[in-house]
Amino acid sequence: MPVINYEIYVEAPIEVCFDLTRNVDVHTETTAKTKERAIAGVTSGLMEKGDSVTWEAVHLGVKQKLTAKITEMERPYRFTDVMVKGAFHSFTHTHEFSQKGDGTIMRDRFEYRSPLGILGRIADRLFLEKYMTRFIADRAVALKKIAEGKRQKN
Repeated sequence: MPVINYEIYVEAPIEVCFDLTRNVDVHTETTAKTKERAIAGVTSGLMEKGDSVTWEAVHLGVKQKLTAKITEMERPYRFTDVMVKGAFHSFTHTHEFSQKGDGTIMRDRFEYRSPLGILGRIADRLFLEKYMTRFIADRAVALKKIAEGKRQKN
């Protein structure tokens, strides 16, 4: 089972980073490359523990739907979303936040299992793990820009 860990420092308060990360509208903005949009469940605003959202997006040239549910939340330090329906066999995505000076360290831990057994494991090695790492990193960089932009406006 691949595990992707990604960490980025953001010059913004922990509460700002936490709320931006669980905001459906911001998620749509930060994943524009894949045309992600919320089509069911929570479709706008902040998600809370127990909430679910169904995303429609184009990944690897294929239009897909994926439903995730927030199963754990400890504001403003951590929340976890778990796939309940979608292309993966399973995934758990933990978002962690820790204060560092005037800023925040945002950490993503994405654990997943690909479908199709051995074929899925081959896909992981050939391209999927790299694709998912880039997707998570790109979104984190976009969140950093938004959070730091909000700080400059204040």
